[in-house]
Amino acid sequence: MRAKMKLTKIIQYEPYEELTFSAVSRSNGYPEDGSDEDNTFAKWTPSATFTMAITNPALVGTFKVGQTYYVDFTLI
Repeated sequence: MRAKMKLTKIIQYEPYEELTFSAVSRSNGYPEDGSDEDNTFAKWTPSATFTMAITNPALVGTFKVGQTYYVDFTLI
């Protein structure tokens, strides 16, 4: 399964940061022709939130609120 998530909050701690992501959505709706990719993701996953801590020094500080990411869930 692939989700499309937007970074909505960063909390800075020492020496790590906590990132909170939410499913993509739009408050003003999507084009009816389905031309906006977020429309497809929002249709099938209208609500999702997850939080993770980043402790890798090479990654801390590289994420920005508002950025969008694909998140893949793979059964192992």
